[in-house]
Amino acid sequence: MAILHVRNVPEKLYERIRKLAEEEDRSVTAEVIQLLSQGLQAHSARRDAAAAIERIRSRSRKVVLPRGWKDSAELLREDRSR
Repeated sequence: MAILHVRNVPEKLYERIRKLAEEEDRSVTAEVIQLLSQGLQAHSARRDAAAAIERIRSRSRKVVLPRGWKDSAELLREDRSR
């Protein structure tokens, strides 16, 4: 297993991690590993979501309605006004 040393951790941050570790009945080391793992998962999820949004946007730019067809938003407005 790899070893990771972190220096110059702000005291307030260390205390927050220590308190979390105590609440979760973990060592500070185990808590830091857990926090890093959660942070990386969240980062990956945000990146995947951003990529999915970009794919959707790029596809929507390619959609062209045939001549004479109305936009779906316009059709909904007409339907709701009845």
